[in-house]
Amino acid sequence: MNQSDHILELARSQRMLRSADVRERGWSPQLLIRLHQAGKLERIARGLYGLPDAEITEHQTLIEVCQRVPKAVLCLLSALQFHGIGTQMPHDVWIALPEATQKPALSYPTLRITRLRGTAYSDGIQTVTDHGAPIRVYSAAKTVADCFKFRNKIGLDVALEALKAAWHGRKFTMVELSHFARINRVERVMQPYLKAVTQ
Repeated sequence: MNQSDHILELARSQRMLRSADVRERGWSPQLLIRLHQAGKLERIARGLYGLPDAEITEHQTLIEVCQRVPKAVLCLLSALQFHGIGTQMPHDVWIALPEATQKPALSYPTLRITRLRGTAYSDGIQTVTDHGAPIRVYSAAKTVADCFKFRNKIGLDVALEALKAAWHGRKFTMVELSHFARINRVERVMQPYLKAVTQ
């Protein structure tokens, strides 16, 4: 097998390829362009390639965002939708980034960015593999705590719906939720709602 065959094999296993994926394995990123010109790879976005006949997954856009923005973690409305919590159907992709990270230069999809620092960013990240491609998303408990932290941004009604739906759907334990409420400093805000939901 030559390098081009290896690249196509990799594209089959992980859906989308970046130049960095090819470079990491010691292959030439120029081959991505050649394979694209030969019609064997499709250019999905700048620096992102996939097989032309690849089946479209329901999480295609989320996979693209996670591939193109390596530090992005799906959060808030996008994480709720991913976990099947509540009724939110966001038009934009909601992501969290570490505080000092540069704004990603993506023309599509529209990103809603929240900046987090320390454990508020790093704790609760789950990596889910969809068709061989990684999607980084906050756990259900972290997402619900984040909804209360950013209630002014998304609305208290959304946070309450998320709490009720996730609790009744057994998406987290109270220990997990308390852990993230503490990190986000929203324990006191959440207290009365937790009592109402768990009684």
